[in-house]
Amino acid sequence: MSVTIRDVAKRLKLSITTVSRALDGYDDVAEETRERVIRVAREMGYMPSRAARELRRKRSDAIGYILPTSNPRFADPFFSEFVAGLGDEVTSHNLDLLVSTAPPGTEAERAIYERWVQSRRVDGIVLSRMRQHDWRADYLTERQFPFVALGRTLTPHDFPYIEVDSRSGFARLVGHLVEQGYRRIAYIGASPELVLEADRRAGYRNGLAAAGLAFDEALVVEGNLTRVGGYQAARRLLALPQRPTAIIGANDLTAIGVMRAAREGGLAVGRDLAVAGHDLASQLGRPDNDPVFGEGSLDLPEATPEPPDFIRLIGEIPAHGQAEADVRAATAAVSRAASGYQQLYEWAIARMRGW
Repeated sequence: MSVTIRDVAKRLKLSITTVSRALDGYDDVAEETRERVIRVAREMGYMPSRAARELRRKRSDAIGYILPTSNPRFADPFFSEFVAGLGDEVTSHNLDLLVSTAPPGTEAERAIYERWVQSRRVDGIVLSRMRQHDWRADYLTERQFPFVALGRTLTPHDFPYIEVDSRSGFARLVGHLVEQGYRRIAYIGASPELVLEADRRAGYRNGLAAAGLAFDEALVVEGNLTRVGGYQAARRLLALPQRPTAIIGANDLTAIGVMRAAREGGLAVGRDLAVAGHDLASQLGRPDNDPVFGEGSLDLPEATPEPPDFIRLIGEIPAHGQAEADVRAATAAVSRAASGYQQLYEWAIARMRGW
């Protein structure tokens, strides 16, 4: 028979209300009493009813995150690592991480957010892959619902976010290719509604300008941040009368697709064609015979940190502080950001708890 809060109160000769408030951490219970209640409850094997606790505290003790996927077989290593880090931090605070999936910008996506907010299924939400005009940020701000974001939007809402300086990173990547002698450098981007696309394309153009190279619209193709999208875009580029000698993908999955197209075209990556990307896939889960950014290629280690560093990418963020956390960590300085994403997770949870 399971131990109830009434049993704990009887053992301690305290009221049920006092025991309940002590376990819930209310500051109107003396510290000595709280410690005694917690100790005895643990010794007796008492586990509070989550449903009753949520009803009493009007909290769900859960953080929500929706993976932006249009494919039932979601396999983007960037998000796999992001969710793993978020899950670790949530668990360390005795909270749950509620994860769902939905194609971006669809009614299905909107329905999940509205359901979570209206039912208070979660106490806060983490947003990623931000759009320039993002209805999610608009909606959550309007509803005064706690959220944090990996990236900004162009709307003037005052919400907490952090971001990586992709613009500088892509400018440096172009510069690195130019230093190696490449001049026809192509870029495969993403949907123009994404903030990351605006930043990365701008970085690409800035890098060309800094090197004295003219921008050629024919060398820029829209992709969709997937292997298939990268493959299809690369085939178009490689079919040009004067093909590019280097191709930069907006992310690593795009670059992997580029390499497949190159191999099918009889080109050796790193010798006949330089390929580079950005994010995390070059470090995760590739088969041994798939030379992602292999010998002779042009990946920049500091622009694509190893997974443990990726979880800690952003600089100092206070756990209680300002209304806006606009903290930019340049990709060139990732090695110096030793505590970044971990602090993002800690800060996000602390902020949602105190909202």
